[in-house]
Amino acid sequence: MLLRGGFIVAVGVCLPSQGCLVANAKGCLVTPGLVNTHHHLYQTMTRAVPVAQDAALFGWLQTLYPIWAAMRPDDFFTSAQVGMAELLLSGCTTTSDHLYLYPNGTRLEDTIHAAEAIGMRFHPTRGAMSIGESDGGLPPDHLVESEAAILDDMIRVIDKFHDPIVGSMLRVSVAPCSPFSVSRELMRDAAVLARDKGVMMHTHLAENDEDIAYSLEKFGMRPGQYAEELGWSGPDVWHAHCVKLDPQEVALFARIQTGVAHCPCSNCRLASGIAPVRAMRDAGVPVGLGVDGSASNDVGNLIAEARQTMLLQRVAFGAGAMSPGEALEISTRGGAKVLGREDCGSLEVGKCADVVIWDMDDISAAGSWDPTAVLLAGPSLARDVFVNGKQVVADGQITTLDQRALASQQNYQMRALQDRV
Repeated sequence: MLLRGGFIVAVGVCLPSQGCLVANAKGCLVTPGLVNTHHHLYQTMTRAVPVAQDAALFGWLQTLYPIWAAMRPDDFFTSAQVGMAELLLSGCTTTSDHLYLYPNGTRLEDTIHAAEAIGMRFHPTRGAMSIGESDGGLPPDHLVESEAAILDDMIRVIDKFHDPIVGSMLRVSVAPCSPFSVSRELMRDAAVLARDKGVMMHTHLAENDEDIAYSLEKFGMRPGQYAEELGWSGPDVWHAHCVKLDPQEVALFARIQTGVAHCPCSNCRLASGIAPVRAMRDAGVPVGLGVDGSASNDVGNLIAEARQTMLLQRVAFGAGAMSPGEALEISTRGGAKVLGREDCGSLEVGKCADVVIWDMDDISAAGSWDPTAVLLAGPSLARDVFVNGKQVVADGQITTLDQRALASQQNYQMRALQDRV
């Protein structure tokens, strides 16, 4: 492949190499960059918190909200870089991020600047929470914002940062956190704003049994129905988790092409269940993968999510329920479609030059009869990664920053956060 100007310009044999940086992929597998459709990057600052290790979703959130409330803007910048470095090393070249709390002067650009520095293709979402505990919501009152301020800041960040061009390195979406932390009015107003601005929409939906019970009690309907009623359906919308969608909701999402960010490891960690990905795919629902936040997953390795997707579908629906190739397709083309990126997700002329090289001479693949079955036998970390035609991982090391120094910085800030809480 010949990469130039951020795009793949040729695929074939005997391509011109004069004046080019040449990456020799002999003995390797080359794939498109993986696409992460759901993350909370700030949570890399709060991995493996002891009091939250054994909780389900609602209890887990209520335990961690006070800790997150003590974070500062530099914590969000550093944690975003740590999360992105981890993703890049696992072959992920494009990531979304759902940032829905902004304590102590934090702004969305704290994560945007982190992405620009490390060189990752980024889809930040301006999330929000507006219904606190005193009004029947889950988050504490001091972490929620007024809905007028939320909408004003959504407009600000879209106007300042969103880049809709082909090959864009930065696209902004709007993302009220969840039906249990924002009002019906904010959900509806955010959808109107997003469509007026031509940006995508994202939220959590149908994550576990508690989520379903809350929707039935508060709204008198299931989450999929609630989303449709408020305008949160269509090809410009993607929902995280969707573990508990019923067949009618799956059919609805397929009919109107609403996307799903499947987060298998997080769903296991929080005991939320196994999402019906096989049924979604068979019905035609666009499905991508997400690592989710590192406080619920604890790691951010997207190739591991692809393997976990394959394994869980087999456990739930039979040994032939999902092949390694299909799981890899979900993590590349599938994720690109969910994020509205027709320019990413495959190795074709005209697509973005997001390319990953996996060393199949690694001990993890020794003896493999089928190198393309990398999810069965292969490395969990990439050898080389190119984003927009620029090499950001070389021989398993980030090229744009010192990753050990970054880890040390995060640990320093983590200890300071512990002291504050």
